[in-house]
Amino acid sequence: IPMTQTKTIPDGYLEDAQGRLVPVGSIRPIDLARDELVHEKIAKIKEMQQALLALKYELLDDIEAFVSMSAERYGVTLGGQKGNISLTSYDGKYTIKRQVSENLVFDEGLQAAKAMIDECLREWTQDSSDNIRALVDFAFQVDKQGCLNTARILSLRRVDIKDDKWRKAMDAISDSLQVSGSVAYVRAYERDGHGKNQAISLDMAAL
Repeated sequence: IPMTQTKTIPDGYLEDAQGRLVPVGSIRPIDLARDELVHEKIAKIKEMQQALLALKYELLDDIEAFVSMSAERYGVTLGGQKGNISLTSYDGKYTIKRQVSENLVFDEGLQAAKAMIDECLREWTQDSSDNIRALVDFAFQVDKQGCLNTARILSLRRVDIKDDKWRKAMDAISDSLQVSGSVAYVRAYERDGHGKNQAISLDMAAL
């Protein structure tokens, strides 16, 4: 991992937005006050960010330890598919949920699926395939980063077309789907006076 070099600022100077060194004496007092305020608050925000990161790891570790303990001690399995789990306090007021989101990508088999789909569209009459062609073109559109939308491509499998070649293409789409990694999330909820679980937000914008 390359080391990031820290630029040394001489005493009596501040660096401006263009990277130039400016004598402090030539900077307006209001600009100095603003700079001091921003740096002070950003330092506190970064400190809180690190605390939240440490809390996330603590929650994930403790939840996993509890799941293992429960499985070993009581012979039960907690959670659901793909590592999702929900833990609720005895009074039902608080709930902690661990959710695992998988990052899905397609391998080279998707190109074979696309070729089979195109062959289907060529074989069918033009009138009957116009709507399907528009759906396929939309599904295989790429975003600004040149990435395919996984959900749109997978939505083609819900189109009920009784054609052997189309079904083989849908099977090829399924076979080409790969899990490239996963991300774990932890969310906390509190039951309100109406019996509904409300998320306990740690997002400043939502508070």
